Amino acid sequence: VVAHTAMQASSGASWRPLARMRGRIKAGSEKWMAMRGREQRTEAMDKGRTDVWKGNDEHSQGYRMPPPNMASIVDAPPTPSISISPRRDRVLVLDRPPSNPPIEDLSREELKLGGLRIDPRRHARARLGHYVQARVVSLDDCPPKEGVGVAFTDLPPRAKLNFVSWSPDGTHVALAVSQEPDAHGQGDETMHLHVAAVEDGVARKLPLTNLACVFEEYKWIDNQTLLAAVVSKPGTEPPERPRRPQGPRVDDWSQEEGRKAQARTYQDLLKDAHDEDLFEHFCTAQLVTVNVDATNSSQVKPLGEPKIYVRCDPSPDGKYAILEYIQKPFSYLVPCGRFPKTTELWSLEEGKLLKTIADLPLAEDIPVAFNSTRKGPRSVYWRTDKYAELYWVETQDGGDPAVEVSPRDIVYTLNPSLGEDSEPKILATFDLRFSGMLWGTDNLAMAYESWWKTRRSVSWTLCPGTCPAEKKVLFDRSFEDSYSDPGAPIMRRNEMGMYVLVALENSTKLLLEGQGASPEGDCPFLDLYDLSTNEKERIWQSQTPPYLESLEALLSDGPGKVIEKLEDISMLKVRESPADPPQFYVHSLMDSAERQITDFPHPYPSLKELQKEIVRYKRDDGVDLQGTLYLPPGYDAARDGPLPCLFWAYPREFKSKDAAGQMRGSPYRFTGIGATSPILFLARKFAVFDGPTFPIIGEGDEMEPNDTYVEQLTASARAAVDEVVRRGVAKRGAIAVGGHSYGAFMTANLLAHCPGLFACGIARSGAYNRTLTPFGFQSEERTLWQAPETYMTMSPFMNVEKIKDPLLLIHGEDDNNSGTFPMQSERFYSALKGHGVPSRLVILPHESHGYRARESVMHVLWEMDTWLQKYCAAEVEGSNGQKQEDAFAKQ
Repeated sequence: VVAHTAMQASSGASWRPLARMRGRIKAGSEKWMAMRGREQRTEAMDKGRTDVWKGNDEHSQGYRMPPPNMASIVDAPPTPSISISPRRDRVLVLDRPPSNPPIEDLSREELKLGGLRIDPRRHARARLGHYVQARVVSLDDCPPKEGVGVAFTDLPPRAKLNFVSWSPDGTHVALAVSQEPDAHGQGDETMHLHVAAVEDGVARKLPLTNLACVFEEYKWIDNQTLLAAVVSKPGTEPPERPRRPQGPRVDDWSQEEGRKAQARTYQDLLKDAHDEDLFEHFCTAQLVTVNVDATNSSQVKPLGEPKIYVRCDPSPDGKYAILEYIQKPFSYLVPCGRFPKTTELWSLEEGKLLKTIADLPLAEDIPVAFNSTRKGPRSVYWRTDKYAELYWVETQDGGDPAVEVSPRDIVYTLNPSLGEDSEPKILATFDLRFSGMLWGTDNLAMAYESWWKTRRSVSWTLCPGTCPAEKKVLFDRSFEDSYSDPGAPIMRRNEMGMYVLVALENSTKLLLEGQGASPEGDCPFLDLYDLSTNEKERIWQSQTPPYLESLEALLSDGPGKVIEKLEDISMLKVRESPADPPQFYVHSLMDSAERQITDFPHPYPSLKELQKEIVRYKRDDGVDLQGTLYLPPGYDAARDGPLPCLFWAYPREFKSKDAAGQMRGSPYRFTGIGATSPILFLARKFAVFDGPTFPIIGEGDEMEPNDTYVEQLTASARAAVDEVVRRGVAKRGAIAVGGHSYGAFMTANLLAHCPGLFACGIARSGAYNRTLTPFGFQSEERTLWQAPETYMTMSPFMNVEKIKDPLLLIHGEDDNNSGTFPMQSERFYSALKGHGVPSRLVILPHESHGYRARESVMHVLWEMDTWLQKYCAAEVEGSNGQKQEDAFAKQ
């Protein structure tokens, strides 16, 4: 860890004396703590000086540990993942390794090419998560107990499992398997395709070369056959960088005659010809088909030539495949998603090319505004209700939302079974930007279009059996308005293993599942919606309080099953409460019978009795605000007095005051605590105000939200401070503010424009100088040259002379998020130092935008705790600190 501290205030500066962090859950048995030698590694680290809590000596070097009561929560063993089979009769249980790997894992060589980060040893994306063991358990034997079920065998020692998927009929499970190197560095780190039969769990390695997993790894064609992407030349050494440069890098736009090439600040782009060679070497793959029973390489059939395939998608009947690949010329200005791309239709039975659907050129000139898109055919997919019928969309505005045209998008369909000379047909046209289709039958499908500028979303029903299809508006609403959200259709698996609409009573009724947002909080529901009358009947809703329930998936579908009436339907349901982690249930829809199939323990018992409340309050302009207030177990404001308080927030833009003020979330949801969550500071006897809303609103066509960013941000902050002080849980001068990414940007702005409102700030992985993101940022579509005053006013870097309160900056050394270069924190820290602001910069080796390594996570918590104890907690210790200590000791 590289840490820098600036503690000297400039002459005459006013500053106070120095005396003064939803995943689902982390649960499981102790066996997951031991995975990959974690216990031995932790024990060894505990003997060294880099992994022992040493209090608050911020001048020590090396990785540090937070207090044990915080570290134990971070180290809670993770829950296994579960996946229910297509037949809905078995559960696949996948055990996870410890949530935060050692820093050595992040230190592996990575290649930064074309906007990607590639692990050259594995021919895959870098930093993939993985599983360490798998077993299949009968649904009747759930909740799965230790040792119950069929465990996968014949896996190599220290196996790492990736890309796990069921066969369409649920009789096999495919998975990519590699090895974690042993203490001597031995182990096959390349990925190999294995298939396990669920009856005996034997995981057979298929006779393929190692997988090429940078883009695609494999897809099931049918119940017995897979289409896989393998390394085209295994064992070939990557090209070496020439010792002598081939020449200067030249980018010439002089021949483009005014054509604009605006782009946001992308990271990890190609830089030179050698990068191009490396990109081709590690991304080129050969597609092959292989049967699950294949025993030798002669049974493996190649498909086409080696290319940089980015997608392979077999048709529902397994006779055809959509193949997409990228090719030269590459670009040094945009990531690989904008490289020239070809989409082709292939016959899997004959192994030959049938038709080229799209041949798109390099796209360096896509406008930066939202709803911009690429010219030519895009989103080429299969209809899920047909054996083999393609559909895609083509823009009519050149991909530029500023162009007024009707229609804006056209959706086409193509049936390849009609022959190579068959022509596409127009299915439907749209005046907004097309965003997707859900298929049911020839008599029913749903289409979606939306427009960012107005926040408008339109849902349509149509009969795709006729072209062009007649459309009917189903819903026309603002996607910002949570209260009016009608829900999303329930989908089922059909006989081809594809997902289609659940349509009842001759396709006249749909099942819509929604969050049920309301002023009282979320209350998920399931409605039966009549398409002919537009009337709905509520057939299920979450029971509250004290529980929150939600429907996760349909369980009464699958091979050979027909859904004709409500009595046929059973669902996978989740139930949770503030004190109980989420558990899964099989729920019968009509008689409400249910059976619990998981029994995860509470992941952090020390905080089981934490106090949680969603607080509602108003901004001075009347906008409704909210936030989740967490208090330590056993705390009582009247008895114990105010606590040091940490705000953790992230601003969001709106076009409507009403939408901005809507209640979001539920007071009955279980609180998941991530590795760097601010809620961890409950263990340090802080009050935590998590997610206080900072809406930035710009109503009407002439007003953009960021035109009054600073005014609205500071008003929201003052309202939040007033509320926690009014409640007696915090006192002025002892409230800290922090955030990650855009929340870090917010934090720096609050210290600049609300001097003295906060005791200190913590800003992680932020961007502070908007002139370094000149072609837009976050939800800002305008460029620096279109809105220079907005860019300057919103940049903390340009207002650093106003900052007087202490600020802790933390940043990953390898941050690859658009706009948040590590340089943003480094330059901002230099400006803070230059103006005498008490500040500290922490650069985390090998970390990206989020922090993963255990050493990094623990050190971040130590830095935050040290900062807060010094500048925030000390503000309350003098007045009622002993009173709090005595009260908490009794608890």
